[in-house]
Amino acid sequence: MQSKKFIEENFKGYKQSTVPKIDEILARTDPSTPCGEYLRRYWHPVALTSEVNEVPKEIRILGEDLVIFKTPKGKFGLVHKACPHRRASLAYGKTEDKGIRCCYHGWLFSTNGEILETPGENPESKSALKLRETIKLGAYPVIDFNGLIFAYLGPMDKIPDFPKYDSFEIKDNVSSPYRVDYSCNWIQVLDAIMDPVHTSFLHGKSSGIQFSEGFAELGEIDFYERGMQYLGCNTRRINDNVWVRVNELILPNFTQAGAAFAADGTKSRYFGRSSFTRWVVPVDDHNCVALAWANFGERGDPIEFNNKEGFERIEAGEITNRSLEEKQKNPGDAEAVEGMGSISRHKGEHLMPTDKGVMLYRRGIKKLIKNLQEGIEPPQPQKIKGDTVRTNGQDTIIRAPKRNKNDKQFVKEICKSVLNIQFEHEDNSLIDRDKNIISKIKEMEERANFDF
Repeated sequence: MQSKKFIEENFKGYKQSTVPKIDEILARTDPSTPCGEYLRRYWHPVALTSEVNEVPKEIRILGEDLVIFKTPKGKFGLVHKACPHRRASLAYGKTEDKGIRCCYHGWLFSTNGEILETPGENPESKSALKLRETIKLGAYPVIDFNGLIFAYLGPMDKIPDFPKYDSFEIKDNVSSPYRVDYSCNWIQVLDAIMDPVHTSFLHGKSSGIQFSEGFAELGEIDFYERGMQYLGCNTRRINDNVWVRVNELILPNFTQAGAAFAADGTKSRYFGRSSFTRWVVPVDDHNCVALAWANFGERGDPIEFNNKEGFERIEAGEITNRSLEEKQKNPGDAEAVEGMGSISRHKGEHLMPTDKGVMLYRRGIKKLIKNLQEGIEPPQPQKIKGDTVRTNGQDTIIRAPKRNKNDKQFVKEICKSVLNIQFEHEDNSLIDRDKNIISKIKEMEERANFDF
C-alpha cells in the first residue's frame, strides 16, 4: 500500500538522474577555445593596482598562468609565468628597473618580453644572439587606470583602443576599485545582471531585505537588445511612485545597474547612475572575478558604504566572510551562482519569459563567436573610434499616482518612455546628454500626473 502511494505521487528522481550537459561554447574560455578567442579581442581588468608591487604576483586569467609586477621605476608588466629557458616560475623572479629577472639562471626580461640578458651565456655567441632575435617571453600590454589594471590578451594586430565609458566621468562621483572572487564559471555570474527578477526574490524575499524594501516588489519586466548592449528593466510600483531600475550589459562582460542603497522607490530620482561599473572576467572555467569600481555620490550610492564590507554588499548583497549557516540562512549572489556548481549544467535549465535577457545576451555572444570563427572580428563597444561609450544602467523614480484602470500597462509605458528619452539623447555631448535626459524625465513626470 505504501509503494502504491509513492507511485501515485509520481516522484521523478530516477528518470531525471542523468546529469545535463554544459554549454561548452560559452563556458570554456581557455586559450584556443572559441569563447576564449572571442574574449581575447577585448581589454579586461586583471588586478587591482593596489595588489601589484615589486614582488611578482601570480594570477590566472582566461585559463592562462601569468605573473604581474611593477618595476622600481613604476612600469607594470604582465608576462607568462614560465621562463622560456627552463620553465622556472617568474613568480619568484626579481623586479629591476628594466623588467623581471628569473631566479633560476638570471635571465632578464623587459615588460614586453624581450630577452635583455642571459648572464650565464656569452652574450656575443651565435646561440645567444639567435635566442634574443627569435625568442621572447610571452607578455601582454597593460594599462593602469583609476585603481584597476587592464590587459589585452589577444593578437596584437587586432588590438583595439582602450574603451572609455561615460561612467568614468560622472561629476562629483567617488569611484573606489574593488574585487570579489567567485568559485564558479563566469557565465553564472554574468547571467545575474540580465535577470532583473532575481533582485526581488534573492535580495528582497529569500534573504530578507538586503538593500531596501522596494527591491522586494516584483515589477513589470522589459528587455532591450541594442547591438552589443543589453538592458533588463524592473519597473516597480511603490505607492504613488514608479521606480524604473535598469540593469545593463555591454558585451562581452561590462555591467552596470542602478544604486544598491540610495534608491528605494520612495524618493524622486532622475537618471541616477550605477552602484558599480564592473567587469566579470574568467579566471578559468571554474572560477571568475568581478573587478569594478563602486560609485558613490549624489547619483551613486551613499558614501558610508565606501569600504570593503560596503563593496561586497553592493556586489553580492552580503559580505563574503560568513559561516555556512549564515550563507544558508541569508544567501546572496555568491551563494546563488556558486551553488550551481563550478560549471552550471546549462542544458538542464528550463528558461521562461522572464529569462529573456539571459537568452538574448547568450545568443548574442554565440553569434559573435561564430562570426569570429568565420573570420569576422567582433565589434568594440565604442561606435566611433575615440568616442566615449554612452551607458544606460540607472535608477529613475518619479511620482505617478496609480490609475484606476490597467496600472500595469501604465507602469510599463513609463519604463518605455524613460528608456526612449535616454536613447534619443545618446549622441549628445556627455554634459548635454545627462542634462537633457533629466530635464525630459521631469517633464514626463509632470505629464504622468495629469495626462500621460
